[in-house]
Amino acid sequence: MDTMLIVYTCRYRYIAHDNGYRRVCYYTNWAQYRHAPAKFVPANVDPTLCTHIIFAFAKLNGNHLAPFEWNDESTATAKGMYERINDLKQQNPSLKTLLAVGGWKMGSAPFTSMVATDASRREFATSTVQFLKKNGFDGLDIDWEYPAHRGSPAQDKDHFTQLLKVLHETFASEGLMLTAAVSCGKSTIDTAYDVPGISQYLDGINLMAYDLHGAGFETKTGHTAPLKSHPSETGTDKQLNVEYAVNYWLQKGAPAEKLNVGMPLYGISFTLANANNNGMFAPDKGNGGKAGTYTQQAGILAYYEVCDMLKNGGTRHWVNEMEIPYVVKGDQWVGYDDPESLKHKVDFIKSKGIGGIMVWSIDLDDFTGSCGEGKYPLLHAIKDELMAGQTQQ
Repeated sequence: MDTMLIVYTCRYRYIAHDNGYRRVCYYTNWAQYRHAPAKFVPANVDPTLCTHIIFAFAKLNGNHLAPFEWNDESTATAKGMYERINDLKQQNPSLKTLLAVGGWKMGSAPFTSMVATDASRREFATSTVQFLKKNGFDGLDIDWEYPAHRGSPAQDKDHFTQLLKVLHETFASEGLMLTAAVSCGKSTIDTAYDVPGISQYLDGINLMAYDLHGAGFETKTGHTAPLKSHPSETGTDKQLNVEYAVNYWLQKGAPAEKLNVGMPLYGISFTLANANNNGMFAPDKGNGGKAGTYTQQAGILAYYEVCDMLKNGGTRHWVNEMEIPYVVKGDQWVGYDDPESLKHKVDFIKSKGIGGIMVWSIDLDDFTGSCGEGKYPLLHAIKDELMAGQTQQ
């Protein structure tokens, strides 16, 4: 018996593997600009580790999708990144690819304009079908961060639902999938989404269950994606964990089988106010940790950069109550996920009947094996735990 299951949602197929669990991997088209050995292109992807790859990001040009990078689309003389990512299906014929539009940097304004009228929504839907088909994608991922936020008016909550309705109706006859990346913050969920409404039109709901803490908006250290709250947390801080976010989406009416719970393949870093006060919730300077050698962004480190920190004097600590690690080196503090914490998260989503996991992003795992744990240790840990207790037939 083939272990691949076909999950019917809406009026077309959303394909799942590993006895029903999806492994959705975001691929970022700017990872190509990192210096070697961190430079990441489609050839670096192991297509057996993901059931779905979401290419991030395309942008909006009025009511039409448009490529973001100069080499996303193929030319007469060079194969583009879209084509190169879709070529991975030759190695894994069951792999599905989607194109994501949006992201944090694009913001809300282009979406607000596009969703304003029924006519503009339909123009986007019909032109998107053509764009996806031309470039070999199996679907679209809407990454609007967020409806009714960041300058987006309150009516965009309804406009977002209407957009998904039109996309669903347009995609159905074309066999295209439709997913969305959504917030895990309670206040954003309440004001941005009609959860039962959007759930009926989406094949997958990618819950961004990370970036729950960060130096840019807090004055103390915190983990990017704690599984559970800490007993010392009070008020809204008790909501800033994966367990709460998943339970709240379920409570609001999201079908468990459509959720893909996000897991970070990176750490959020802080610069401690006092290197001798370095525990969980220790005061920080508010400007993020030092930029990584390769990712070059203050406040964030790829998993392979966390490994370098551990190899060069960093000390790993484990927080039992939250089921996550952090590392300290001098005045640098990083909350991250490793194989141990990811296995706890996988066990949690299995206990809730969740349909799958999502990772941000595949290029931040240790794809070269520099940590000494083999290539892609985080994705392998996730896949292995999803399959644990299952019998292949």
